[in-house]
Order: sequence, then structure tokens, then C-alpha cells
Amino acid sequence: MLFRQLEYFVALARERHFARAAAACYVSQPALSEAIRKLEHELKVPLVKRGRTFEGLTPEGERLVLWARRILADRDALQQEVVALQTGLTGELRLGVIPAAAATVALLTDPFCAENPLVKVRVDTGLESAGIIDRLRRFELDAGLVYPDEQDASDLTVTPLYSEEHVVLAAEGLVTGAAGSVDWAEVVEMPLCLLRPGMRGRTLIDDALAGRGLTAGPQLETDSVATLFGQVATGRWATIVPASWLRTTRPPAGARVLRPSDPVTATIALVTLATEPVPLIVRAFTETARSVRVEAGSLGAQG
Repeated sequence: MLFRQLEYFVALARERHFARAAAACYVSQPALSEAIRKLEHELKVPLVKRGRTFEGLTPEGERLVLWARRILADRDALQQEVVALQTGLTGELRLGVIPAAAATVALLTDPFCAENPLVKVRVDTGLESAGIIDRLRRFELDAGLVYPDEQDASDLTVTPLYSEEHVVLAAEGLVTGAAGSVDWAEVVEMPLCLLRPGMRGRTLIDDALAGRGLTAGPQLETDSVATLFGQVATGRWATIVPASWLRTTRPPAGARVLRPSDPVTATIALVTLATEPVPLIVRAFTETARSVRVEAGSLGAQG
């Protein structure tokens, strides 16, 4: 059995298409197909349902692709460990991040990159917590920043990082008086733009409002916190965003940041696979994350 055969098998499972898998592996389609046939012959089980086009993996293939991903992940971790002993930590850290942490992740990746200049970091944002955890289990990510509540963490290491408070970001013309706080009843009367329903950040807000007998009726919904900042910059909207974004992102000119009198909070955590030994690159990032204190920026009026 060759690592190359496992790489082709994993690529086919990911791409669900022979030609795309071959292109991803920089080989011809016949070469990829033949390598997978040899793997099937060696394992003595069919891995792929074959027809005129790719029809999916067999039940045996669905089970064995998990082992293939694990073997390749362990190989990469071993190579990183050996190189680190010689020249320092290298390789690529693949990080998945929920929208609420898409800006604050910079507070973790910046010191990590400074400490490990030979490491490349790939950050995928806009992912939901469940999707990040699924990709961790498929060895497509090394770590993730998620809302850990309501997630199955039985095979994960969960490292709480900070408690996220949500604040109101509103165009200056929507705010009366000089107070830096606001009641939720006032917020729902503003022209709102919010994250789309189903996203955990939106659910937190909807549940908090429902508990107070209120309902939000946003005219605009999105899957991006950055888009919410952009809408407020037009001078016509208000939104509810994670306060920690203010550490790295200035409010738009003419906007006010208001703390709700009854704040909504949630825990943001780093999650990794609970495997032993832990890959060196994951250990290093976890140590950096634990050393960084993520706090909200100034919540006073700004404009």
C-alpha cells in the first residue's frame, strides 16, 4: 500500500468526481483510477461504486476512507515533527472559524505567526460550528473556533477562550441622547440588519429577545459580520455584533457602539481532535491561544 494510493482515494471521496480528483492530485484520470483499483485489490474490498460516472463510495469505502484520512494526517504530523527537530516548526495550520470570531482570530494568528515564521496559516471563515467539527473529524481542518454549546465534543479537546458579549452598532441618527447603553425594546424598533436565521450568533439574539417578549424583524440578513459593519456605514442601519470585533475593526464613521442594559453572552472555544500524540503544529497553536486574552474594545460612543 502506498501513501499515493490513499491520497487519490481521499481526493476522490472529497471531490466526488474522477476528473476533479485527478486534477486536485495533478495526475491523469486513468492514473488515479488505476491506483484506486490497485488499492481495492490489495485491501480485497470494493471502495468505489463504478458506472459511467462516479456514483459514490461503497459501504466499505465510506468506512475505510476515515482510516485513509487518519493515516495521511498522522504521516503529515510525523513529517512536521521531524522537520521541527531540525529547523523549527513548519507546515500549514488549517483553521476553521465561525463568523463571530472571523476578526478576533487575528489576535491568535498574529502572535502564532510571529513565534513560528516558517508556518503557513489558512483560515476558513463563515463556517458554522457543526461544519467545523465535521471537517475536523475528516482531518480537513487542524483546529477551529466555535460555539461549543450544543455540540457533540466526545472526541474533541475543547479549550474555552473567552466569553463573547454582543453589542449594538447603530448609525448616529438612530440614537438619541449621549448614553452608552440601550434597552432591547429600543433596539428592535431600529432598522435592523442581522445574521441570517439558523446561524448560532443569530439564534443567541433571537432567544434573548424571545425571553424578553420581543422579536427582531430585520430587513436585511447575511452570513457575514463584516457585511453588517458595511451596512451600518451607510448611515441608515443598526445591527448586533460581537464586542470582540472592536479589538480589530473600527466602527464605521458616524456610528455608535451601545451596550445593551441586559447583555447577551456566549462562550467561544478552540476545538481540536483529542488524538495522541497531538500534532506539533496543533500543540503550538493551542499554547498560543491559551496565552492570549481576548477582550472587547472600547464600547463608548465613536464617530
